[in-house]
Amino acid sequence: MSKVEGNNHVNDIKEKMLSWGAIKELEHQGYRMVGEHSAVKICGWTRNMLNNNGGCYKLKFYGIMSHQCMQMTTSISCANRCVFCWRGYKAPVNKEWIWGVDEPTFILNKSVEAHHKLLAGFGGSHKVNIELLKQSKEVKHVALSLTGEPIIYPKINELIDLFHRQGVSTFLVTNAQYPEEMKNLHRVTQLYLSVDAPTKELLKEVDKPLFKDYWERMQKCLEILALRKERTCVRLTVLKGINDNYIKEYIKLLNIGKPDFIEIKAYMFIGQSRERLKEENMPLHEEIVEFAKRLVVYLFDYEIVTEHVPSRVVMLAKKKLKHKDGWHTWIDFGKFHTLINSGAEFRGEDYLRKTPLVGLSGKGTKDYMSERWNKKLKEKNRNIIVDEKTEELSFYTQ
Repeated sequence: MSKVEGNNHVNDIKEKMLSWGAIKELEHQGYRMVGEHSAVKICGWTRNMLNNNGGCYKLKFYGIMSHQCMQMTTSISCANRCVFCWRGYKAPVNKEWIWGVDEPTFILNKSVEAHHKLLAGFGGSHKVNIELLKQSKEVKHVALSLTGEPIIYPKINELIDLFHRQGVSTFLVTNAQYPEEMKNLHRVTQLYLSVDAPTKELLKEVDKPLFKDYWERMQKCLEILALRKERTCVRLTVLKGINDNYIKEYIKLLNIGKPDFIEIKAYMFIGQSRERLKEENMPLHEEIVEFAKRLVVYLFDYEIVTEHVPSRVVMLAKKKLKHKDGWHTWIDFGKFHTLINSGAEFRGEDYLRKTPLVGLSGKGTKDYMSERWNKKLKEKNRNIIVDEKTEELSFYTQ
């Protein structure tokens, strides 16, 4: 990804989103602030990939290469105080944008710069895969999901367009509290909606939202999701003993949103959430699988496709994505960028790619890019491709 010209900073400085003390605390946790309201942090799966220890579930499910993915947010602030969030309650929350606005070119350039600085230390590691480290210099994917609520950044559409012009795919996660912003959002590669509880009472308990009409806002976001033209996904974060016994209530919400994908993920007992929840609230992977099986009984348009055991997540997809030659859940990134930058009308089905066998469960690999991956990559630094004939991982040297 080449550098975008332009380096304007805040164009209307008001109050700061974060205090100096909050910034220092975030930096201590591995974050790097970008301007006044954005942040970057190296994902644990990026580290794992570079150290030959496997990629994240987005690699197995959708074909994203973890070592070329940048994890960031355009807003540290959020309109919820979710009990399962790893952030402390000192983090900023607000219903409206009241801060200065950094320019999109500044955010893009400085985020990539911060991302590469955070990766610089890998160059001196004896564990790192040198070829993958070289490839990591080119950011090909951005996950706008680090923390906070990225969709409320007033110039989010300009930033998304910049990423796409640079050939960077965009995965954006929103917390289902901003229907108007979601309606006006430019198309991204894949749009996520977090649905953290199936009833109004539980959503208030789990998300602790600031908006009084939080339930209506979430339902409106689900309605808008059903109308979106790109690939869509609803993420369910399961807290054992709290929101895991409301199958039919979840079904009602999912039938409103009609997402292409449903990710059922376990709450992870990490960060500041440990002060609010107990370790027994973290489901085992087997319990997530069981939850998915209970859910899919009532979801007639969906099937369970695959899972990622280390992340304790199971993915369901619409049956229409299962073609005669198998599942097509992966992304044809080249085709996506051609379509999005042409200005043509298109839908999520127009940039599908066949899911290779290693992207599915029970196909001879414990987890995509794990044991089998480690053995082969440790033999020699190699690049990664998926063999189109065998649908297996293939490796080549330059």
